[in-house]
Amino acid sequence: MKHFIPALLAACGLAAAVAPARAQQPPYPNAPITLIVPFAAGSGTDSVARTVGQKLAERLKQPVLVDNKPGANAQVAAQIAAKAKPDGYTLFMTTNTSHSANPALYSHLKYDPIKDFTPVARVGELPFALAVHPGVPAKTLAELIDYARANPGKLSYATPNSTSLVAMESIKHIAQVDVLSIPYKSSPQAMTDLVGGQVQVYVADLGSGKSMLTSDKVRTLGITTTQPSPLLPGVPPIGQTVKGFDLTSWNGIFGPAGMPPAIVNRLNTELQAVLAEKDTQDKLAQIGFQVWPSKTPQEFATYVADQLAHWRTLIQQARIQPE
Repeated sequence: MKHFIPALLAACGLAAAVAPARAQQPPYPNAPITLIVPFAAGSGTDSVARTVGQKLAERLKQPVLVDNKPGANAQVAAQIAAKAKPDGYTLFMTTNTSHSANPALYSHLKYDPIKDFTPVARVGELPFALAVHPGVPAKTLAELIDYARANPGKLSYATPNSTSLVAMESIKHIAQVDVLSIPYKSSPQAMTDLVGGQVQVYVADLGSGKSMLTSDKVRTLGITTTQPSPLLPGVPPIGQTVKGFDLTSWNGIFGPAGMPPAIVNRLNTELQAVLAEKDTQDKLAQIGFQVWPSKTPQEFATYVADQLAHWRTLIQQARIQPE
C-alpha cells in the first residue's frame, strides 16, 4: 500500500500534465479548407468562388479547394454543406437560389436555410441579363413582350437556377405573357442551347454568360440591376420596362450550423480584407460581379432573413407553385 499511493499520485500528476497538452488545439486553420459551390464549373458563382478562394488561401496560408456539387437547384450542395462538421474546414459559397428562393419553390426542402447554417459573410451581387436568340423578332424588351403576347406558348426560356426562374416568372406575371419554362442543370448548357436556338429566352448571369451576352450570337435586352452595367453598354435595367420588377442576386459564404464564433469571426475578418483588395475587386468586376460585403456575420444573418421573406413575396406574386 505504501508503494501504491506515491505511484497513484505520480500517475495523477502525469495525467494532469498531459491533459492540457491534449486539450490545446493547433490554431485555425491547420489543414486545407473545402469551399462547396452549388453550381457547375464555369458558372458565375464558381468564378467568384475561385477568385475569393485563392485570395483567402493566401491570407490563411492554407489551400482553399473549390468543390462543385451542382444539382437540384443548389439543393444537393446545400444538404452536403449542412451535414458537414462545423469546424471551419467545410464552407459553402452560395446564392439566393439556395437561401432565398428554394424555401418557397419546394414543398419538402431537406435543409433549413436559417437553422442549418452559420452565416459568415456576404460577398456581393452578381447581375443577370435577359437575352434572346437572334431569331426572335425583338430588339427591345418591350418588343419581346409584345411578341410573346401575340404568340402565347411559342417561346421557351432556360432555367438553370432560381434567379433565372424567378426573374422570368416575375416578368411573365407583371407583363401578362405566356413563355414556357425549360429546366437546366447548369448555366453553361443553358447558354449553349440559347445560342443554338433550342430555347429562345434566357436570364443569364454575367459570370458565365458575359462573352455571349456581348456577342452577336444572342441579343441582350435587359439587366436585372436597378442601374445599367458598364459591362453591357446600352442595355437598360429590366425595371425600366417591366414596372415593379425588383430582384437582387446575392452571393455569400456560410458554414454548417454550430461553428465556433472565434472561427466565424476570423473568417469574416479575412474575407473583409480579401474583398477590400483592389486586385480582387478588379478580377470580379471582369465578370460583372459587384463586391458588396457585410460588415459582420450578424449583419449577414439579418440580410439573409430579410431576403428569405422578400423572395417568398416575389415568388408568391409571380404565382409560382411550389414543387
